[in-house]
Amino acid sequence: MVTIIDYNTGNLGSIRNLIGKLGFDATISNDLDAIRNASKLILPGVGHFDYGMMKLRELGLIEVLSKKVVEEKTPILGICLGVQLFTRGSDEGKEPGLGWINAWTKAFDRSRINGLKIPHMGWSDLRINSGSKLFSGFTEIPRFYFVHSYHLQCENSADELAYCSHGYDFTAALEHDNIVGVQFHPEKSHRFGLHIMRNFINHY
Repeated sequence: MVTIIDYNTGNLGSIRNLIGKLGFDATISNDLDAIRNASKLILPGVGHFDYGMMKLRELGLIEVLSKKVVEEKTPILGICLGVQLFTRGSDEGKEPGLGWINAWTKAFDRSRINGLKIPHMGWSDLRINSGSKLFSGFTEIPRFYFVHSYHLQCENSADELAYCSHGYDFTAALEHDNIVGVQFHPEKSHRFGLHIMRNFINHY
């Protein structure tokens, strides 16, 4: 069962509907037993980094998630704020992140974006860096919908799956073993989002 983690952030219903269009079942839950029994996990999220980490802590989810992801190697997909929480921390706040990826969540450097608006919002092309299963089967340059003011910065380039540009290149997708994350919103990205979600469910 695919379990979408409910910690009071994110487009939970939209993600479940996307999965349903592919013919798969998904549940939205923050129940510890549901998470322990999940075959795949999705951590969505929209909003402030510190709020997301505090809600995970309040709900008692950090320990069970870390056991599932780090020890048991359960596949997990982080979306937007969700993937940012995988990192060690963020310029946005003071809370430590989950630390599953050797990366940091950085604010866009306004001195380098040539007057472009923050947040980075709208459709953008990706440049694929890796032959990852997540991006298999695309026959055209994939385009995804973004809404974010902070971006991923990985310490290990091998973890970087794809890049996007907003004044300068930033990491738009990452993967480390069973841990996969995207800065964009598959649930708002039409056929491209369907393709990504199908790949995650079928290949991880």
